[in-house]
Formats: sequence, C-alpha cells, structure tokens
Amino acid sequence: MSALFYIFRLILADQKAALARGALLGMVVLVMGAALLGLSGWFITAAAAAGLAGLGTVFDVFRPSALVRMLALARAAARYGERLLTHEATLRALESLRLRLLSGYLAASYERMLAVRGPQALNRLMADIDALDGVPLRLVLPIASAVAVQALAGLLLWWLVTPAIALWITLGWLCGAALILLPVLKRAASQSRRREAAAQTFRARFIDLIRARRDLAIHGELQAQLERILDADGRRFGVDLDRIERGAGFSLSLLGTLIAAGTLYAGITAVQAGRLEPAFAALAFFAALALAETVAPLRRAAADLGRMAEAARRVRRDLVATPEAGPVPAPLAAPALPSGAVAETAMATLRIKNLSLARPGRPEPLIEHLTLSVAPGETVALTGPSGCGKSTVLLAACGLRPLAAGTIRLLCRDLALWPEADLRGALTLLPQRSALMAGTVAENLRLAAPDMDEERLWQVLEAVELQALVRERGGLSARLGPRGEGFSGGEARRLTLARALLRQPHMLLLDEPTEGLDQPTAEAVLAGIRAVLPRAAILMASHRAAERAFANRLVALP
Repeated sequence: MSALFYIFRLILADQKAALARGALLGMVVLVMGAALLGLSGWFITAAAAAGLAGLGTVFDVFRPSALVRMLALARAAARYGERLLTHEATLRALESLRLRLLSGYLAASYERMLAVRGPQALNRLMADIDALDGVPLRLVLPIASAVAVQALAGLLLWWLVTPAIALWITLGWLCGAALILLPVLKRAASQSRRREAAAQTFRARFIDLIRARRDLAIHGELQAQLERILDADGRRFGVDLDRIERGAGFSLSLLGTLIAAGTLYAGITAVQAGRLEPAFAALAFFAALALAETVAPLRRAAADLGRMAEAARRVRRDLVATPEAGPVPAPLAAPALPSGAVAETAMATLRIKNLSLARPGRPEPLIEHLTLSVAPGETVALTGPSGCGKSTVLLAACGLRPLAAGTIRLLCRDLALWPEADLRGALTLLPQRSALMAGTVAENLRLAAPDMDEERLWQVLEAVELQALVRERGGLSARLGPRGEGFSGGEARRLTLARALLRQPHMLLLDEPTEGLDQPTAEAVLAGIRAVLPRAAILMASHRAAERAFANRLVALP
C-alpha cells in the first residue's frame, strides 16, 4: 500500500488544485444524492400525513418539490464537473509521470537501458502507467469521499433524527463496508496480479508474432506461437475477477438492506414513542439507502487493487532508482585540437591509463591495468577472444560504463568532466546492435545530423558502399520498415555506420564495424571511413582480418 500512496502523492503534487476541486465536487454529488432521496422520503411522508389529517389544502408542496428538482439538476451538473476535473487531472498527472519515467530511463546507465529494449519490458512500462489511473479515481478519492460524507451525514442525522439512528447508519456503513471489502481486497489482489501477468504475456507474445512473423514462418513456428498467444489469453480470462466484484456488490446490497431495515425499525419505534415525527423517520430511512452510493464504487477498487499495487511498486522502484535531474552544469568548451601535424601526433585524442573494469554483477575483474592511447588520424584495434571485454572497453571509453580504477581522458580532459552534449559531439560509438526506425533512408541518417544536406548524405552512403543500392531502391526517400526491415543485416549495419560518420567526431568507437560483410566490401568500407574522417582517432573492437589489417596498431586483450 505504501507504493500506492507514493504514486498518489506524486499525482496530487502535479494536479493538486484540480484534484481538490474534483474531490469537493465528488463529495457534493454524494451529499446531494443522500439529501435528494432523504428529502423525497420526507416530502412524500409529510404530504401523506397532511392529507390524512385533512391539511392537504394548506400543505406547502411547492418549495419541497422545487428543492427536489434543484437537487436533482445540481447533482447531475456536479457529477459532470467532478468526472471532468478528476479524469483530466489524473490523465495530465500520468502524462507527467510517464515523461518523468522515460526521462529517467534516458539518463540511466547503458546496462539499464538495454534491459528495457524488449517488447515485454516496453509493454510493461506503458501498461504500468495506464494501470495507475485507478489510484486516485477508484481508490483514494472514493475512500476519502465516502468517509467524509458518512461523517457529515451522521452529524446531520444526529441533529435531525436521533443519535441512535445516526450511529446505526454511520457505523453500519463504515464498519460493515470495511468487514466486507477487506477480505475481498486480500482475495482479489492475487487474482488481479495473475490476470495482469497473463495480459502482459499475451501482449508480448502477440507483438513477437507480428515482429517475427517471417522467422516464425520459416521455422514452422507460426501455429505454435498462435497457440502460446491463445494460452495466455485463456489464462487472462480464466481469472474471474468479475465474480469477486459481483460477490462484493451482493454483500454490500445485503448490508444496505440490513441497515435500512434497522433504520426503519428504529424510526417506527421512535415515532410510536413520540420522540420522532414520521416524516423524519422516513428521511432517515431513505438517507440510509442513499448512502450506499458512497461505498458502491469501492468494490471496483477491490478488484483492481492487485494490478494497481504491482504497477505502483514497479514504477516507484524505477523512479527511486533514477537519479533526479540536477541543475545543468555550465557548458565547457571542448579543447581545440592543436594546429600542425606534429602537434596532432604528439597529442592523443583518447588516453586510457591503468583502466580496470568489473564484470556486471560479479566480483572478479574483466579488464585490469589497461593502458593505451589513440592519436588523431590513427586506428587502433582491440583484439582477443569473445568475452574478453573489447565491447566493454568501448562502452567505458564513451562514458557508458563505470570504471573500477584508472582514468580515461578525451582531448586532454577527464571523461567525467565533459558535459553530456559536448561529449556526444566529440565522440561517437557504433555498438554491435544499432537501431533503425521505420521511415525513409534520409530520416534514419538525419537522426545524427538533422540539418545535413542531401549531398553530404550521399557522400557517407558512398563511403559505406550503399550509394548504388539506395539509388536502386528509390533514393533517400526509400522507406524502411520497423527496425530497418527491407535491408539485410549487413546493409542495415552499413547504414548505421553512415549515420555515425555524419557526426564527424574527433573520436570514433566502432564495435566490429564490418560484421556481416564479405572481404572486399569490408575493405572498401574501412577505407571509406578513413576517407570521410581523415583526422579522427578510431578505436575498434575487431575479430576480422580485414579490420586488423586496416589498423595502425593492435592491442590484444587477454
């Protein structure tokens, strides 16, 4: 429950005024509902008593009937205003929460970013926020309104009827609803978590079916994937939360009948004893019936509590794990490269000294005491068996991996002292897995340089041996499908490499840049890289002969 109230505090802080007005209107709706039914009962009973006493001609029917109409119209208007305010405020607050969560992921570590790439994680990220709309709308505000209106109704009934009747109605609803709903909450929590887990599995498997339909068809797994989807769908609807909600509703109806019967009995007894007028006894009876509206919405909250609690727990965990964005540091100008070839050779663009890196989640080191430098115009290749840490060194060199020991300096400045925007302008990494988006070739390239002209786009495509292929497919306006669908693995790799070249960095980090290319194409692409960036320092993780032959120096990792 602490996670739920943590999320509610965030929502309240974002939309305090709108939620307060909506909550006030919600209380007005409940008060008017009780007053409308109570006044109607009083009016009918009083009019009947006046007729039986022969006073029908002098009984004022106009003001009570006008008040009944006013309450009915005002209640409808207040209900509309309450829904408008609370729903809009909740949606705006969830929008802010979603942006805050996504901004946190953007500022998170590289390893944490990798953890949310799959459809399951991304789907859960969005579904969790959607589940939180019930925290204010079906849980906190209805409970607060129910308690406040019950207390107010108890005070008014204490004044208008008798203390005994007031206590019977108020305590009956508050205590009785608690006794009914608390067991329902415990029972429904696990059920709603199971349903949500099955729903998430269903969505993830369905997304996998759409994205991987070709591979599934090739391997004859389409039918098996469909069966897995139907299995998750069956488990989702196999959890009968509706039955639990109906049971809670039935129990609340029985409670309402018991409270109304007790109120009627106490009212008749008080009338017979001369302590209460019949009209006010009727008012108490109908008010007891009307107050059922205060607890009826809570049965829906009971059914959804498990889903909301799980979503709140995950969102709070992600928000707490994400450092708050602090003040933006003053921009620091990146040091200019010295002029002259001698000065360029003497000054290393990248200098790594006594670098040690730990394995993620393991105590043993991955890299120990690594020292190297890369000068402007020089290419250094990291070699070694798979798993020796080549990719990890590249991640550390671009500030995406914490150091266990040692220093990394870029352009004579410690890497940690670079402002993020300046660092990304001076250094570019091409990881093993680079994403292409649905859109045109030009749109994919301009992710790196939004204002780049078409002539420059064609230059980098020519450098990576893609110019002819792109022209055949319609030029820069040729469209790619999701994740670069329409290009082969090697073609997509070269397109992401061309995008990296558009950054024109001082330092270029390449993780197996010619993976998936034949030997002649690999050699042509490597030559094209150096032609586009003649003075850039290049550090690459390499396992191919073409890459090692292209490098000026080799650094072997154990």
